[in-house]
Amino acid sequence: MAPTQDALYAEIDLELSWSERDLPERERTKHVHRLHPYLGKFIPQLVETLLDRYLVRGGHVLDPFAGSGTTLVQALESGFNATGADIAAFNCLLMRVKTQRYNLFVLERELRDTVARLDPLKTKARPSLYMREWFAPQAARELLSFQELVGDYQHHDVLRVVLARAARSARRTTHFDLDFPRAPQLEPYWCHKHKRECRPVEVAVPFLRRYALDTIARIKAFSKVRAKSCEATVLHGDSRELDYGCLFDEIVTSPPYPGLIDYHEQHRTAYELLSLDDLRGLELGAAAGGTSRGAIAAYCDGIVAVLARARESLRPGAPVLIVVNDRRDLYPAILDRAGLRLEARLRRHVNRRTGRRAGEFFEDVLVAR
Repeated sequence: MAPTQDALYAEIDLELSWSERDLPERERTKHVHRLHPYLGKFIPQLVETLLDRYLVRGGHVLDPFAGSGTTLVQALESGFNATGADIAAFNCLLMRVKTQRYNLFVLERELRDTVARLDPLKTKARPSLYMREWFAPQAARELLSFQELVGDYQHHDVLRVVLARAARSARRTTHFDLDFPRAPQLEPYWCHKHKRECRPVEVAVPFLRRYALDTIARIKAFSKVRAKSCEATVLHGDSRELDYGCLFDEIVTSPPYPGLIDYHEQHRTAYELLSLDDLRGLELGAAAGGTSRGAIAAYCDGIVAVLARARESLRPGAPVLIVVNDRRDLYPAILDRAGLRLEARLRRHVNRRTGRRAGEFFEDVLVAR
């Protein structure tokens, strides 16, 4: 039987807890960690500390719920090989762009050239129903013009992430509700973010230019700190069924929480504009599924299946580190069913995740083998 929650609780682990003063937002979102907004991701400094504690330099780490790729990016910076898997196509695109190696001269030339060639008057693409609803006519033409140019370049995936990021900012929504806007904003409004009256966005070019330059700068910054001998592999698929094809020395992951975030819906604009496969029906713990007894049971079954599958590719005795706010105390039983033994539950104070609006709370780092 799995140990009880109370039996494994320890005092707050100060080495895993940071204040805003200790770790300001610019550090939590350093280099490529901020190539595109992503709700709910853990901070790279937490991954860095866990890798340093539990993994020997040169090892190979797995994240079966890789999300935006925080584990992969930080593993490369810390001197480890890494593999990440995710069911969401946009997540995998973002991870590949963050972790790929680049000819920086060619990359910068292509991004600058794409922005310079933008000509909304020449675009032949017709906006979809979604774009007509959520974007002003001029913004839609500018985004479609950029989209038409993407295929001309070697680094088309980087351009697609720039396009997705710019489109997110150029939607007809309020400035303070970019994450999950409910309806297009067509009239001026009182902006809680800027404390003044604001108007809906009408153009996209300023965002395309700004994010193209920001992307170049962030990829350059990461290229200076990543380990030269380490690589990352990104797998797009259902982690309950994937064949990883190698052995791992550690798992570091933060699974989705039940009934909290729809990760596909979070990036709806990217799916619409980039024509990505939408596999939200396979997403574990999606907000649309709710938190009924049946939904929680299905969530637990899914997490068990993912961890059991990953355990088959672990070296004997390899640590499994799971960062989770387990307020329902689901994970001791989940780990037991997956054939893993819970060794410790480290509590950490969370000042923020990576968003500006998230409040403070406590979460656990579960250590199992």
